[in-house]
Parts: sequence; structure tokens; C-alpha cells
Amino acid sequence: MRLSRTLALGASLLVLISACTTGGGSKATIKIGSDGFYESKLVAEMYAQVLEADGYTVERSLGLGPRKVTTPAIESGQIDLKPEYLGSGLGYYDATKTTGDSDANKAALQTILATKGGGITVLGYTPGQDTNAFVVRADTAAKYSLTKISDLTAIQNDLTWGLPPECETNPLCAGALTDLYGITFPPAKLQSLGACDAPMAEALNGGAVDVAELCSTQPAISQFGFVVLEDDKGTQPAENLAPIVRDDYLAKVDKAAFAKLLDAVSGKLTTVELTKLGVEVAVNNRDVEDVAAEWLKANGLLP
Repeated sequence: MRLSRTLALGASLLVLISACTTGGGSKATIKIGSDGFYESKLVAEMYAQVLEADGYTVERSLGLGPRKVTTPAIESGQIDLKPEYLGSGLGYYDATKTTGDSDANKAALQTILATKGGGITVLGYTPGQDTNAFVVRADTAAKYSLTKISDLTAIQNDLTWGLPPECETNPLCAGALTDLYGITFPPAKLQSLGACDAPMAEALNGGAVDVAELCSTQPAISQFGFVVLEDDKGTQPAENLAPIVRDDYLAKVDKAAFAKLLDAVSGKLTTVELTKLGVEVAVNNRDVEDVAAEWLKANGLLP
């Protein structure tokens, strides 16, 4: 009898310890990651703060790197959740399936992710989008009469290109430029810089590069008066943001309640809001934690 009582007490203690280390009750600790640039880190931080406010314990791995790093991370279980751009996430696996239709991109991505890492679920996506954009300075646009990406083909060797390191293996970057625009990859003059980040924009503004791939919500576009070239071949898909979550994690929690928390955040992230938030982080150099908390409180998502 004493042995049974001891075991029972030990079991009770283990339950208590478990509750303390997972944020309380059945809310299992969640590992959240993000791609390396500011917007991905910011949205991941928003998801993290909303979950923490609801009693979850969050382990952050924000800014892990490009998709070739974060995709294996979520497939392997290194992280449980990351914000994903529907078009680029789908394009990573199969660029032939990407479209300008957000619902179609989500459905196609979900079909693929259901077979990856034991299963990964795509939750609700944002109304706002942030697409890949090829931009030039206003003086370069005027000099060469540039209005669309196809205008670059004839002068490609006269320009210095600023492209992210992962462009070579990204079908929506090198693949699109080569296959549909006839632009040789790598370009004759190339500088490899992080996608959607301040150094790329600064290099373009300072003349170190003449054409750069930025994100369409990047505040540097309006800040420096860059010209966004029309994607006249329609190579870039709809790029709404959505959290993707491992199924083995969702099995540990109330899936409907969990999804409701994150969908509430995603539902308020319009393109205008994403652009405004980018100004706070990338121009005003504020911490993503502070910007996220301020926006969540202003939108009634944090007390």
C-alpha cells in the first residue's frame, strides 16, 4: 500500500510539473520560427504574443534564415509554427501550381503540406499581400524608359543586380527571370543581398545596385521613390500570409480555439497595415516586440 501511495504522489507531482512547464493545463509549449526578414519576424512575434496572452509558453526562433532553412525546420519539428507566404511557400515545392488566386494557392499548399513532416496545416490567411517586386531607382527608370520587367531584358548586362542568395534555387526568382523574361542567371553583374531587408534597399538607393528584388510592402519603396516594375509576364503569385502549424502540435491542444486566436490576428493584417508596420520596424528602427504589442493592443487582440 505504501508503494502505491508513493507512486500516486509521484504521478501527481509530475502532472503539476508538466502544467508549470507548458504554460498551464493542456497548452503544450510551442516553438515558433520565422524567415530572416523583418516582416516575417514581426508577424511571428504577433502570433507568439497572442498565444502567450492565452496561457501558452512560446519558444522563439525568429529570423532563422531563408525558406530553404525554415521549411526543413518545420518539417523536422525543430519548430512547430511559422508564418508562410502562400505563393512562395507553394512555389518552393511546385512553382507550376502557383496562381494569382489566394484560395487556390492555399488549397494547393495544404495538399502538399499534408504529406510533409507527418502533416502540416495551413490556417487562415491575411487579406493583405506582400509580393516579390523588382524595383529600380527613378533615374534608372527614366534613363532606360523602364516600366515593366521585360524592359530589363535588352539591358540586363548594363545593370548591377541585387538579388537574394536563395534566388538561384527559387523558381519565383531565377526561374521566373530566366524562363519567362530571358534574363541570364546569374547576371553578369550581381550583388547577393538579403531579401526584403534594409541592406538591399540601401544598396539600390546608394547606387551599388541598379535593380533589386524587394518586397512590395517594403517602406523603402516609397521612402526612396523607387519604381516598381510591372510583372508583365505574371510570374509572381498571390502572397497572402498564413501561419502553418505541425499537425502533431495541433493534436496536443484545442485546435479550434488555437486557430481562432491566430485567425483573429491574420484577419486584421491588410496590405496597408503591413506597410505601416514595416515603416515602424524598417524605417523607425523599432523592436519587433514593441511594434507587435502596440499593434495587437490597438486592434483589441491583447489586453
